[in-house]
Amino acid sequence: MEAGDATAGAFVRRDGDDQTAKDQHKAPKREQTPTRSKMEQIFGFKKEDLTSWHSFVSLLNRPTDPASLGIFRCLFGLLMVIDITQERGLSNLDYKYLDGAPVCRFPLFNFLQPLPLDWMYLVYVVMFLGASGIMLGCFYRLSCLMFLSTYWYIFFLDKTTWNNHSYLYGLIGFQLTLMDGNRYWSIDGLRRPSIRNAHVPLWNYTLLRAQIFIVYFIAGVKKLDADWVEGYSMSYLAHHWLFDPFKLILPVELVSLLVVHGGGLILDLTAGYLLFFDVTRPYAFFFVSYFHCMNSQLFSIGMFPYTMLATSPLFCYPDWPRNFFAHFPSFLRAVLPLTSPGSQPSPSCVYEEIQGSGTQQRQTPAAAKSSKLRLKHKLGAIFTVLYLMEQFFMPYSHFITQGYNNWTNGLYGYSWDMMVHSRSHQHVKITYKDRKTGETGYLNPGVFTQSRRWKDHGDMLKQYATCLHQYLPRYNISDPEIYFDIWVSINERFQQRIFDPRVDIVRAEWSPFKPNKWLMPLLVDLSPWRTKFQEIEGSLDNQTEIVFIADFPGLHLENFVSEDLGNTSIQVLQGQVNVEIVEEKKNYTLQPGEQIKVPAGAYHKVYTVSEDPSCYMYVYVNTTEAALQKNFTKLYEIQERVRNGTETEPLPPELQPLMAADDDEGSEVNATDPIVRLFLKRQRRMKEVKKRREAGVLERLQRFAVKKYYTIRRGILMTAIAMRNLAVGLPPLEQLSVCHLGAASGDEEHHEDSPHPCGLVSDSWREKSHTVGEKGAKWRSVWRFCLFFFFFFFN
Repeated sequence: MEAGDATAGAFVRRDGDDQTAKDQHKAPKREQTPTRSKMEQIFGFKKEDLTSWHSFVSLLNRPTDPASLGIFRCLFGLLMVIDITQERGLSNLDYKYLDGAPVCRFPLFNFLQPLPLDWMYLVYVVMFLGASGIMLGCFYRLSCLMFLSTYWYIFFLDKTTWNNHSYLYGLIGFQLTLMDGNRYWSIDGLRRPSIRNAHVPLWNYTLLRAQIFIVYFIAGVKKLDADWVEGYSMSYLAHHWLFDPFKLILPVELVSLLVVHGGGLILDLTAGYLLFFDVTRPYAFFFVSYFHCMNSQLFSIGMFPYTMLATSPLFCYPDWPRNFFAHFPSFLRAVLPLTSPGSQPSPSCVYEEIQGSGTQQRQTPAAAKSSKLRLKHKLGAIFTVLYLMEQFFMPYSHFITQGYNNWTNGLYGYSWDMMVHSRSHQHVKITYKDRKTGETGYLNPGVFTQSRRWKDHGDMLKQYATCLHQYLPRYNISDPEIYFDIWVSINERFQQRIFDPRVDIVRAEWSPFKPNKWLMPLLVDLSPWRTKFQEIEGSLDNQTEIVFIADFPGLHLENFVSEDLGNTSIQVLQGQVNVEIVEEKKNYTLQPGEQIKVPAGAYHKVYTVSEDPSCYMYVYVNTTEAALQKNFTKLYEIQERVRNGTETEPLPPELQPLMAADDDEGSEVNATDPIVRLFLKRQRRMKEVKKRREAGVLERLQRFAVKKYYTIRRGILMTAIAMRNLAVGLPPLEQLSVCHLGAASGDEEHHEDSPHPCGLVSDSWREKSHTVGEKGAKWRSVWRFCLFFFFFFFN
């Protein structure tokens, strides 16, 4: 790299100037490059480039080496191919979109509904082909459109799966659709020599670099929240084995505060800047790579860490792949990207005329367009500016979409507030009331849905209540009212209600642009109690557990104490409460500092009678578990004495399995005593966990590969079933009946993920054949037309 080159990490650079110099390396003599200003050396552009619209558009359309963009395109497409089978859910699509099942869904727009299951598989096939086309650079624009349209359809179809990195994938796919990402190491370059290794405009890099900068920087700004700075957001992470090296020199509390929270804040705030400059980029690469590798082990976030690792080289000089692959053996050059310097001119870029000395005058090659700005150059610059403005605005647009605001602002997924809030749910109760009969009853939390995200978001709660209102009449519950009593703790605060339990959510008003009136406020005034929580929890023994509760005046908590929880008491911390023992029909008024023991196996109610919110805590011991642990300790001592030969007395028959535990892994099956059987089962499970933790690298890689193999294999098999059904229709009912009888008669060794011998039909699809068969002919006609059009277009 030349020292005088503009900073590679800058959002804009004079890459065209450097590349033009390389293109003219055969010239016998050239003038010395004029000395660049300090600003141009650091930021890659001159002050004059920003003085007029013409110069600014020229700056964003300067010719730039396509190598780095081509490598990123390939890596992004590969990661999306893997992501489709995993986080996008191709491998378990039949569980999520099974036809005919009564399922409550949570789309962004209520008119969005999933297609029939076979057609949902087709949607995923289109998305998979699009991602593969992006990776290979094959029919690039069409592949981007195929991936983009299906990805955003699936994204909008289910708000419960939203997160920041899924949103980022969609944004990058949208950007690549408008970029010239197929100019380097692509099949399109082999098909069309005119675009092979051609320059790309600088705004292609500017957009991607700025997007990644926004992800880091806004995430850091969001972490300036008091909960994160004080170490309450992700305190549990400090107990993970990844932080064991830090715990050698620091206590767990400081590891959480300084390393987890402090380190995360500093890295997010500075990563974008450190990647920007040549001097700091190597340090940024180290810390960013370490950070994302840790995240891949800490969280189940799919391909996100690897996608962020793939974006880091975008901040390097655009020609870094040429220098990198030039070090590979020559016999690999046929399959590796181009390493020769220089790119051919492209009409997508704006070239500057280069004046020579004397009578000689050099300018851009004839194949390249002149320095005259065209409409597409101006549109590219306008789009870049508007897009970046929109991306800086979106994380703070919650004053518009106020209906989506809860204790945290907006729908989770586009604000880059990653890991800032952690929640725990203590109590969820759904009550229905039949408006005709007056009958009242309770529903199992999560009935008719596979998600739990509705508990924290008012818009999803409204959708869930509307869905329950539609399904409950099937069970003779007419025109029901639906009430939710949901208790949540956010960032280690008190457990408190998030929604008003007195409001019928079915008939409650909700608008995306108005504040939610039935949202209960977060009791932030009680946040200082968290320091007291730590002191109280530290004074308890290992068998005693505690739950901190805060409630609003005029409301009450109805609770049932399990018979396993002996010695349960309520102690008031703030305010005044009235405790009603339902069976005894007695009431007790408690002031701060007072406590009362509540009976196990019975209901009680806690009323807040003070004018301000009340705070109290449940202190309890799981007596059943404590007794079980005591018995386990005794059995372990007996087992150790048997192993050491110090046990002098013969064991009774019920303890004989303890002697064979080491030799027979199934010895717990032969145990007659339930406690001994449970003890042996627990020991075997602990032994398996220890074996997995102490496994070598090769064994772990093998276990990982096998797991991914069966996941991907299942997705492929189920997709093959769906494609066959669309092409030729479902098998006849007679065949399904024979297959069902044959499977029931004794094919015990048949693997559940293996293709079924009777026409590739899974158990979950047999019932739906009655209703889908009539519509098969119409959809098959559409499917065959689509196949004809697809192959005709590609040929």
